[in-house]
Amino acid sequence: MFADLAQPVWHSPATVFAQLSGRWSLTRALSTGASITGEATFMPRKDGALAYREAGKLRLPGGQTFDAERRYLYRAAEDGFSVFFAEQPEQLFHRIALHETDGALHGHAHHPCRDDAYISTYEFHRDGSFTLIHDVSGPAKNYRSQTVFRR
Repeated sequence: MFADLAQPVWHSPATVFAQLSGRWSLTRALSTGASITGEATFMPRKDGALAYREAGKLRLPGGQTFDAERRYLYRAAEDGFSVFFAEQPEQLFHRIALHETDGALHGHAHHPCRDDAYISTYEFHRDGSFTLIHDVSGPAKNYRSQTVFRR
């Protein structure tokens, strides 16, 4: 979809952060039957962070569609990255330490949200795409969100 951008190769946990920079197409499927298609941008900031913004169309199981937007702030770490909610002061969403398994990079994180919990998994694939899965469970929320990012 974005042929003007080079295909990333996820060399190591230390290089993933820089390779996120730029535009990505995204498709998200939720276990509730909803879906989102759109674009995500990782924009470099002067302080070295990446400002993340996604915008797309949310489609509910009944067919209704809505505009959807989400923002985060990514900060590099030696072995991966940290993700913060886009608010002031910055509040940590999760920290991802990446490791290699079967030629791909993976990382996991846990985030408590009141009585609910987010278990997040990042998978950086050899084809240059990456997947973000949130398994959310608790008394107020219970669903899986799987997002695929491609150049």
